[in-house]
Amino acid sequence: MNRIKEKLNHFSELVMFKHSVFSLPFIFIAMLVAAQGWFGWKLLFLGTLAAVTARNFAMGVNRYLDRDVDILNPRTKGRPSVDGRVSNAQMLAFIVMNALLFIVVAYFVNTLAFQLSLPILLVLGAYTLFKRFSSMAHLILGVSLGLAPIAGVVAVNAEITFWSVYLAIGVMFWVAGFDLLYSLQDMAFDKAHGLHSIPSKFGANKTLWIARVFHLLAIVFWTYFVVTAGLGLWAQLAILFSAIMLGYEHYIVNKDFTKIDKAFFTVNGYLGFVFLILIIVEVN
Repeated sequence: MNRIKEKLNHFSELVMFKHSVFSLPFIFIAMLVAAQGWFGWKLLFLGTLAAVTARNFAMGVNRYLDRDVDILNPRTKGRPSVDGRVSNAQMLAFIVMNALLFIVVAYFVNTLAFQLSLPILLVLGAYTLFKRFSSMAHLILGVSLGLAPIAGVVAVNAEITFWSVYLAIGVMFWVAGFDLLYSLQDMAFDKAHGLHSIPSKFGANKTLWIARVFHLLAIVFWTYFVVTAGLGLWAQLAILFSAIMLGYEHYIVNKDFTKIDKAFFTVNGYLGFVFLILIIVEVN
């Protein structure tokens, strides 16, 4: 039993399971707005399972394909995918299992969700490959998480609405912006090893400005989402809170680059959670 628990902990560390906090709130936000309230226990279960398996697949692919560079990076050489705690065969099995589970879950949601399941998996797997040849990989990561609210509205209404697209674009710029800040940690490593990133291409100061623009655009598109979806005061407060949190994130990173982890996880985790709570209040 202890061995099984230890292996599960290794896989949790492999995919950084706690970072699911970034995508889960926005799939539920879309589902709540689409249903104009509670969407039912069945969709709660299926939506959660879809989000978790999709993220497990994406992170599994990332860790598997990045073994050659992760072993060289002091920040990542202790990952389970590199130090042998999770073997290559186990990673491949994990990737295939989560891909199949995601497709099966989509089948039980509705026809459109099932039809979109394979294209979504292809997008989710693209991030790792993109950073080998394009500094736009940050936006591809943003697109990957931005699919969450699209999936949410598809699950409830079997359609893609304008407001869900605005919400998704906001998520894309939000994620791309904080990924830029996170990538500052690897700026020198990426440049030395020929990996493409905005920090390695433009340097720290320009990266900080690009991240600010991305986060400003996130607020703009989330505002469009609120207006287009016909939401009221509580949703507007969600946008205001998000703007304050993103401003605080940039403040602590500008002040001290050693606080990047705090900005990446703590601030953005609270942003998504509070955004969700305020939307729950709005639609009920």
